[in-house]
Amino acid sequence: DLGGANGSVHCANGALGWLPAAPYPAIIVTAAPLRVPDALLQQLAPGGVLVLPVGARWAQELQVWHNAPTGMQVRSVLGVSFVPLRAELE
Repeated sequence: DLGGANGSVHCANGALGWLPAAPYPAIIVTAAPLRVPDALLQQLAPGGVLVLPVGARWAQELQVWHNAPTGMQVRSVLGVSFVPLRAELE
């Protein structure tokens, strides 16, 4: 028990997000997919922000996606090196 009253934990494929609780105002991914999973973009609320590393193991970049009224906007922040998103290893 972590002592929190407003959180929950779900064990699932992180690349698929968690549709039952979508849309989300913010999503942070701490493992790198080769490309941004469509499911995460689709579960982002209007005005929401998605932050994640993207790319192959030694050629990744931290990206910030914003679900703006004019459509998805993305910007690359800096080069990074995260573990691969496990769903892509299987």
